[in-house]
Amino acid sequence: MLIGGLVSVSFRSLSCEEIIEIAKQSGLHAIEWGSDVHVPLGDTKRAAEVYEKTVSAGLTVSSYGTYYKLGLIPDRTSRLAEYEKIRANAKALHTDIVRIWAGTKGSAAVTEQERKEWVREAVFLAEQAEKDGLQLCFECHPNTLTDELDSARTLLREIDRENVKMYWQPNQHKTFAENQAYLKAILPFVTNLHVFNWHGEAKQPLAYAKNEWESFFALARSDEQNRFCLLEFMPDGQKTSLPQEADTLKQWIEL
Repeated sequence: MLIGGLVSVSFRSLSCEEIIEIAKQSGLHAIEWGSDVHVPLGDTKRAAEVYEKTVSAGLTVSSYGTYYKLGLIPDRTSRLAEYEKIRANAKALHTDIVRIWAGTKGSAAVTEQERKEWVREAVFLAEQAEKDGLQLCFECHPNTLTDELDSARTLLREIDRENVKMYWQPNQHKTFAENQAYLKAILPFVTNLHVFNWHGEAKQPLAYAKNEWESFFALARSDEQNRFCLLEFMPDGQKTSLPQEADTLKQWIEL
């Protein structure tokens, strides 16, 4: 089953209450709360309040979108302290899906030693998360180790932990066929999809990519797993565009 939702960072300037309201009015069912603005690390009270407001509106928290990046924190003690902040907020949000980032540079730029160190860091985090019943899910994004399919598959294989998964989103600099092949190959690891229509740096309405996204969604539902399909950013950055974008998404996933 595919479930429509919204990534809160789509509207960083809006309050949590405003985001909940527009998501509900647009007929969406879930929100991924980001750690940079809306549910900051270290503020568990805020996380609990946001959870209560989300569910009171009839919505679900799909995930906690953090900006933890492999390779950014140099020592294990500091990494554990950062993880504990993430864990506390994820628990307060009542979600077991935590989004993290696979490094600070692309697969072509990373050295073999850096990659080994990042894998060790990911294994350490995964072991902590497993104790807490959390899944760590890598953002599928340029300038990280998930920028290319082969690199992402190698990363998942090297980490080799059942609670390490991935998001998926199309790479706006690659072809439809390349993006489709990527999704098909890593589908068993995919928990959530970030949904948008970009071509290079040009942001366009989702409806303009009907054929592409209907194909992506067909793949995403092919194994009958539940996945959140989360709208990320509007073509014009305006909240007034959300109802139309949400209607388009719902037409394609609510079969």
